[in-house]
Order: sequence, then structure tokens, then C-alpha cells
Amino acid sequence: MKCKFSDGMWPVMITPFARDGIIDYHALGEMIEWYIDGGSKGLFATCQSSEMFYLSLAERVQMTSFIKTQVRNRVPVIASGHISYGIEDQIEELRAIAETGVDAVILISNRLAKMDESDAILLENLKTIVKELPEGLPLGFYECPYPYKRILSPEVIRYCVESERFYFLKDTSCDMENIKEKLALIEGSRMKLYNANTATLLESLRAGASGYSGVMANYHPKLYAWLLENWENELDKSELLQDILTMCSFIELKNYPLSAKYYLGEEGITMDYVTRKNTEDSMSTTETLELRQLKHLSEELLKRV
Repeated sequence: MKCKFSDGMWPVMITPFARDGIIDYHALGEMIEWYIDGGSKGLFATCQSSEMFYLSLAERVQMTSFIKTQVRNRVPVIASGHISYGIEDQIEELRAIAETGVDAVILISNRLAKMDESDAILLENLKTIVKELPEGLPLGFYECPYPYKRILSPEVIRYCVESERFYFLKDTSCDMENIKEKLALIEGSRMKLYNANTATLLESLRAGASGYSGVMANYHPKLYAWLLENWENELDKSELLQDILTMCSFIELKNYPLSAKYYLGEEGITMDYVTRKNTEDSMSTTETLELRQLKHLSEELLKRV
């Protein structure tokens, strides 16, 4: 299978739900266009931001297939979707996602070993899974923070590089030393690192990272797209924009992904403010005020870069 993983912004996609709790495919179609118009170089579907741990396998497969079809090959689509604990169950889930025709299937690091289990166990499970997936299927890794964050060790990274099956690494270490270590290990290989953390983004690009794949692309993707395209040539503006984006990124700690759905609604996407993750589908007046102010700030920044 041919695949091209461009440098740049790869949003982690939100799943819109209707009031009755089912996936709202009309809103999802609008969101796809918003992501692409915002400068996305690829889309990461069926991930933690998609509330995949709260979706049935049938929903994960149907949604992934819909996204791949609606994108019409304008950008690559990658997807995860394995949430089970048992390795055989995960193989079933990953095969089903692969059959949707996505450009790569992304493995979740914390699914392959328990928190107290060693990398030897993780590698054993990883090799079992890779062997059972379609030959030639491009793969990636995501250091998903839920239910616990497992940062990939050098041994695991080396395996990924040597297998020549892995193209995409979504890093959530939020640590430049760890990022630099990974970049040194993947240098010259087909594997690329995409940073999920805003504070370290600019420094990671200078060190050789390929882009951004994080939560804040659900709020102001055009600003991230500008930074990723101009950081080498517009040094002063890039430094200032990085500083502002870092401060803005603290909004992701408040009522996410419901806050992102509210923000997308303010962007003109017709969706209900419903999640499966949040215990209550409600936002305070202060939270909505903060999001409106973020939107206003984003619009003003776009005029100045």
C-alpha cells in the first residue's frame, strides 16, 4: 500500500453526536471540510478525541469508513480504534479498521501492556499484532494518555524503525529530551514524529519533528498551519505565535471535548453539544465566555500573521 505522510498539521478528530446519542454524520461531514479548509495535511480519525473508548466497534468502523469516503483522497486519513485489553480482540478491531481503506492504522501504546508490565511484554504483543495485520499495511503509534500514558522506549522505537512498517508517531511525552531521543532513533527512516504538545512544538520542529497532531487543532487550526508552514522564515512572528498558542492551549484542560464542540459550533458547524465522555453536557457561562474570547483572539492573530 502506498502512503504519503506530509509534514504539517494532523488534527485529532472530534465525534459529533445528536441529542439522541447517535453519531451525527451531517455535522461530521461539515467538520471534515473545516479541518481541510483549516490547512490540515492529514486527519487522525477514531482516536481518543473521537471518544473511541465510548464507541462500539461497529460505530468505530462505520465512522472511519465515512471519513475516508468523504475526504475523497484530498488528504491521508489514519485511524486507531483498538480499545480492548485482549490481544486477539485488538487484532479483530484493527483488522476491521484496516478494511475501511484508511491510509494507516495507528496502534495505542497503552493497549499493548499493562502499566506494571515490561517493554518485553509490550514488544511480544506488538510483534503478534503486526504479524496478524495485512502485509504492507502502513502502521503508526500513538502515546494515548488514557487510561494511562505509556511513552515508547528506545527499544520499541528501534523495532518500529527496523520493521519498516511504521510511518507515524504521535508523541505525547511533552518533553524535549525524550523527543530528541526519538528523533535520533528515527532519523533516516520512513517514520515521522508529530508532536501533540504546543509548548514544545517550535523547538521540536527545529529538532526535526514533522508536525503537530494535537487537541488544539480543534480550536484554531489555521494558526497551527501558519506556524508549521512559516516557522523557518518568519522567526520573530513564529516565536510570538508559539508563546500565545501555548497560553491558549490550557483551554484543552477544561471540559474537553465538550468545549471543542462548543467552539466548532461557534465556527458555524451545526452540531449539538453532546458527548459520551463528559458526565454532564453542560458548560458554565464563564467557560463559554472563555471560548468566545479565544475565538476572537484567534481571528485577530490571523490578521497579523
